[in-house]
Amino acid sequence: MYKGKLSQLQEFATEVSALAFHAVVIGLSAGIAWSLPSIARQFLAFWSHVEHEKILLLTIEVGVALFLIVISNYLWRAFKDRRQAVLARGAGLVSFFPLHDPGAGKRIRELKQRQSLGRTVLAIGVTGHGTVVDDKAELHALLETCLEAKLILLNPFSEEAARRAQSLSHPDISPDRFRQELQDTIALIKRFRVSGKVIRLKLYSDRPHLRMVILGDYLWLQHYHTGLDVRWMPEYVFQHNPDHHGLYTLFYQYFTKRWENQDIPEYDFQTDELVYRTRSGNELRREPSGLNDAYTETPRYGQVSSPVLVSAASL
Repeated sequence: MYKGKLSQLQEFATEVSALAFHAVVIGLSAGIAWSLPSIARQFLAFWSHVEHEKILLLTIEVGVALFLIVISNYLWRAFKDRRQAVLARGAGLVSFFPLHDPGAGKRIRELKQRQSLGRTVLAIGVTGHGTVVDDKAELHALLETCLEAKLILLNPFSEEAARRAQSLSHPDISPDRFRQELQDTIALIKRFRVSGKVIRLKLYSDRPHLRMVILGDYLWLQHYHTGLDVRWMPEYVFQHNPDHHGLYTLFYQYFTKRWENQDIPEYDFQTDELVYRTRSGNELRREPSGLNDAYTETPRYGQVSSPVLVSAASL
């Protein structure tokens, strides 16, 4: 009820502001037209006074030249920005967030929550800890409101997990840390599954390249750079284009191929095993995941074992 009244007030305020803007424009136009004869007489009188003042005349000419230079540079830059904006729109890029901006994190969480309501969440990352386990993390809220979710995370026992941990060059980052964070993520997913959420998880073993979240017609993308924390990498937002010529389609197909890859096993939440399947879904074989053996101490939900680093390999 209150939301409906608020939306009506917002629409009324928008209409009033539009009418006021048009009234101001009409008033300014009438004022300028009314004052043109007076302005012309004053300009002619001023020019007859300064046409014999060489220094003043030279100053005016230099000032006009500088003004024209500034205006021409502004127009040229606006033209280039407009052309780049058209190219970005054609590629499907609709937003860009440099995460070193203090206000970017809050804005990103709000947009993702709005876009994920009643949607299917598709995501690729490393451990998922920084964006799933923490109750203030963005994907935590997404999993609460989505219809279903498909997650592809890094197998912490793989060689690439050890290389990723080594490349970050931080004393708190290690393959054991990756295993611990992934176990926290799995524990939280099990809670969501008990409440009725349809969430599936697969574990890949090759090098992590992209941190990607697909929410309906929007795709959020970051890339893993060697030696750099993904939290400090810029985040790009792509939107689905009906003509299928944007990058959204490319990255969506990338996720689909990864999900259907027979070499990437699915995690069985009941038995804690890795299940290899064919493209048609038939089971080929099972292997123990080893996560329960590697994880000896389980921190409480919402806590992180190290106060120094939250999660440099978060999803």
